[in-house]
Amino acid sequence: MEQVNLTRRGFLAGTAATGALAALTLSGCGGNQSSSAASSAATEGTTGGTITAACSYKNTNYNPVGASSALMLPAIQHCLESLYELSYFTGEVTPALAAAEPTKVDDTTYEIALREGAKYSDGNAVTAADVVACIEANKANATYADMLAFIDSAEAKDDATVTIKLAYAFADSDKLLMERLFLVRVFPASEITTESMTTPATGSGPWMWGECNGEDGGSLKFVPNPNYNGPKPAQADDMEWLVRVDNTARVTALQEGTAVAGENIPFANVDQLTGAGVTVENVDSYGIGFLMFNTQKAPFNDKRVRQAFFYAIDYDKLISNQLGGNAQPLTSYLPESNPAYHKASTVYSYDPEKAKALLAEAGQEGLSFKLLVIDNWIKDLSAQIQQDLQAIGLNCELEVNAAPYPTMVPSDTDEILPFDVFLAPGDVSCFGTNADVHLSWFYGENTDWAQGRSCWAKCGDGKCAEFNEHLMAARQAADAATQQEEWNTCFDIIAEEVPLYPLFHKDVITGWWDEKIEGFEPSPTTGLYFQDAKLK
Repeated sequence: MEQVNLTRRGFLAGTAATGALAALTLSGCGGNQSSSAASSAATEGTTGGTITAACSYKNTNYNPVGASSALMLPAIQHCLESLYELSYFTGEVTPALAAAEPTKVDDTTYEIALREGAKYSDGNAVTAADVVACIEANKANATYADMLAFIDSAEAKDDATVTIKLAYAFADSDKLLMERLFLVRVFPASEITTESMTTPATGSGPWMWGECNGEDGGSLKFVPNPNYNGPKPAQADDMEWLVRVDNTARVTALQEGTAVAGENIPFANVDQLTGAGVTVENVDSYGIGFLMFNTQKAPFNDKRVRQAFFYAIDYDKLISNQLGGNAQPLTSYLPESNPAYHKASTVYSYDPEKAKALLAEAGQEGLSFKLLVIDNWIKDLSAQIQQDLQAIGLNCELEVNAAPYPTMVPSDTDEILPFDVFLAPGDVSCFGTNADVHLSWFYGENTDWAQGRSCWAKCGDGKCAEFNEHLMAARQAADAATQQEEWNTCFDIIAEEVPLYPLFHKDVITGWWDEKIEGFEPSPTTGLYFQDAKLK
């Protein structure tokens, strides 16, 4: 299972304007510890101060089980450890809460020892029983179940050793095991719940939670974990993430120095920020804007109608005008930089006449529908998409909604969701870059998406089941060539069926005050990461 490195694309800009450097706000933040306690927890070599960031997404669910939000996932990663950590910058997977790489007992059995002396922020020891409980909880969670399905079971051999049984033997199973265990954040078994959590879980990571409000206009606060004994201790007195969904608010916080770093910078504000002395960098990513259809609802259960949407959109214009050229059109679900890339049998380009012909063939000329749009950066694309769809005779009504996703339908019901078509962003690379992760997330069995949102698994044409047969065959393949063949079939199926499919791969644009922070890198995925950062 080859791991692809996530590398930078290059600088849009990076020079500080003379005399224009705004003063940074470095005042202390409130939290669960006192200022003196936070200060005493600072590590040798720490410069102190408060690392302040401007974040572009909001969320109030702190549950680490099945975590996937663009705000909470990176926040949880700062406070809760996994057995192994995946670097978004190098693609390397290294031991974290684990003492070393898995020890192979036989073809389907591995043992993993915990790091000696690992403790939670409350002073209690991390146990193998906690690890097992978290693995099992995530295996049972709809969001992660398919990505962890190759793990048959986990058990505590003793207080500090976990035994993992695989469901089947396959090539490079140890590497895949480490990468997937990155998804499982460890916290006390007593805190595990299937419900949304309004308060954060206790972790063993370098940071611990302070006061938290994940609503837009709120903030997440962090202080160093005094009990952390791992390789990457916190390197500041405090950290605060400002939740600023509005582009203007986020850019202003960065420009004025209220934030030392900010994510998801609109291309239209790059010159404004670089002129103020902010370094802004453009990085290749797996980030997408996608259309998702309610495949249980006529006429969106007809692939010809779905395909018409993708032929109707002027991608060059969309990327040039709305994204400032900071995206690439698709030739497959994965970008060409991924080792598993395969040019799909169906590649969409701007062809309004073909779109009209498909609608006519399906008997859907003049179709009226509602396009549901998430209220974040993706909404800036909705007006042009609406115009392109109307140009082929569709009656498209926009509905911008602050709620993140359509309410999910339980997998054991035939209820049909009320939405028609959904426009949203996504980036699966926060879970890794292996092809199986990306294919499993939106299309696999027992996931939120194919079962409960696009409902492709329940639309009745059998294509989702066919897709998953090939996905399982790829997982169990004895060699790389066979695995790639199966993946290629998967890419072809989703490109033809498009129950949910990307419009482009979007670059990530990040801004930061290079003169004020070191060890910070712009992430090639959603979120901001400060595990190696400290203030100068």
